[in-house]
Amino acid sequence: MAELLLNVRDLHAGYGKAEVLHGLTITARAGKVITVIGPNGAGKSTLLNALMGALPARGTIEYDGQPVGLLSLEERVMLGMALVPETRALFGTMSVEDNLLLGAWRQFRLGAKDSAKELNSVYMLFPRLRERRTQLAGTLSGGERQMLAVGRALMGKPALLMLDEPSLGLAPLVVRSIFATIAALRATGVTILLVEQNARAALEVADYGYVLEMGEVALQGPAADLAKDPRVIETYLGAARKKADA
Repeated sequence: MAELLLNVRDLHAGYGKAEVLHGLTITARAGKVITVIGPNGAGKSTLLNALMGALPARGTIEYDGQPVGLLSLEERVMLGMALVPETRALFGTMSVEDNLLLGAWRQFRLGAKDSAKELNSVYMLFPRLRERRTQLAGTLSGGERQMLAVGRALMGKPALLMLDEPSLGLAPLVVRSIFATIAALRATGVTILLVEQNARAALEVADYGYVLEMGEVALQGPAADLAKDPRVIETYLGAARKKADA
């Protein structure tokens, strides 16, 4: 695996004729947590969707040393890229375990027929999912749905895990649990690209950060340094963001 797992240069993307990202350049080193923070409308979700191939984009996207800009979403998944969208995109009428097993299709395509080991790993990471394994996904709490969405992505054993607003709509206690999980995942070697409005929590768990404003990188640097930057403190860390109940 290349040390620079993700290398994005001069990325332009948007919706129709409305360009949202204007020549974005970001990188992610293998095994690190990279966060992208910024206000609503800055282009954070657009960035993840463009990287995953869900949106057309111009520029250079290199993953593990090879260009992937012309590859389909499915081809990028097969290479080891995974996105947990803000909507979580679960199958509400299917059980928790069936949702997880759907996430293993990449491993199945690669020849790994037994999903029991990956299921056990996800259940160890999220014991609540083991307790709820026969429950319909649509009946889970907000925190449990987020756990399931992350767990399903991990079933494919991705090298790059992209998380879009994992704390959105969750109670503070659940948010702490989700970010503790992100820290634990770093120890497994998974590279994480985290898009998050909760700048304080994101910078605490990340190794490196980008501040995105109006589709461009306004600031970047080691997360610990950004957390001390007066501009970041004034704009993003001045007040805790209120959370809805899970």
